[in-house]
Amino acid sequence: MTDKPYPDAHAAAAASLLKPSLLWLLVLAPVAASLDRAGIAPAGVVFFCAALAIMPFAKLIVQGTEHVAAHTGATIGGLLNATFGNLPELIIAMTALRAGLVEMVRASIVGALLANLLVALGLSFLLGGLRHHSQKYNPDAVRTYSSTMVLAWISLALPSAFHRVLEEESHLGVHATLDLVVAAVLLALYGLFLLYSLRTHPETFAELSTPADTGTHDHPSLAWGVATLLAASLGAAWMSEILVGAAEQAGHSLGMSQMFMGVIVLALVGGAAESGSAIAMGRADRVDLSIGIALGSCVQIALFVAPVLVLIAPAIGPAEFRLVFSQAEMWMLFGAVLLGATVATTGQSNWFKGAQLVALYVIIAAILYLIPAPQ
Repeated sequence: MTDKPYPDAHAAAAASLLKPSLLWLLVLAPVAASLDRAGIAPAGVVFFCAALAIMPFAKLIVQGTEHVAAHTGATIGGLLNATFGNLPELIIAMTALRAGLVEMVRASIVGALLANLLVALGLSFLLGGLRHHSQKYNPDAVRTYSSTMVLAWISLALPSAFHRVLEEESHLGVHATLDLVVAAVLLALYGLFLLYSLRTHPETFAELSTPADTGTHDHPSLAWGVATLLAASLGAAWMSEILVGAAEQAGHSLGMSQMFMGVIVLALVGGAAESGSAIAMGRADRVDLSIGIALGSCVQIALFVAPVLVLIAPAIGPAEFRLVFSQAEMWMLFGAVLLGATVATTGQSNWFKGAQLVALYVIIAAILYLIPAPQ
């Protein structure tokens, strides 16, 4: 009989903190706070420390949600994943709205969608294909995700075009009404998506093959999961305040536009934990789960995060958040949705498909980086 090094899940979870991991970056949280309070360090240094410190908080949010879901069942667990999975992005966006950085918020939403569609899914296919040559998954789930993302893109593109046509000040009430209607419809569709995926048609999202359950895995208690979730959420909000406060100044000092900061930097930081999980699942040959994380996150951002920001912006920020995305942002997102649907709906992935997705992201990042920042 072998002795277990840790008698319960709580001790194992605590011991895991001592292993080399992303959680070690938590030490940068007080460093970022001290530098921000002192006001003597360059904004780029404060931004860099806060960006690294928010990643372990994002990972803890995902872990806490998984622990709670293990005790509450699939239905409530799915709702928790939908609510908290993109919490870092939502916290960053709310903090930026409070600071009046509306353009950066819009860019971060587009960036989060691009990061999940092209980076998380692309690296999952690329690294998984290099290890397993060819991987099969459930194409029905991808078709559902893809059609939902096409509808989400249209729902963002049409109001943006409408706002550009009617730019006069006399139409502000019409703009606000349209945004509220679109936000309400998207939130209702998000509720229907949860109902469809969790209740009426869960088989559509089932994995083709799942690893055998040996029954030896012991989840931490529900209280541990809730405590982790709450503590990580507070930590993410704390670092987001510092991150956004230094973002604009850091962008100017580094010669980066607000669009690049939002689409690339803030999006990668906020979605670091989810992207890492999707990539890890792809390498472990659990492609269905990897796709669920990457594309499911896209659906959550488009149908939940963006509409919620429209509704709460008047209460937290100096300016309203409107669904007025630039033509460049809409074309970038259209290309990502189109390529993602073309590559992923076949039901079989390989490393070259992943390379195609990553290549498009690199091209987009290069274009945005070369856009000169306003003086």
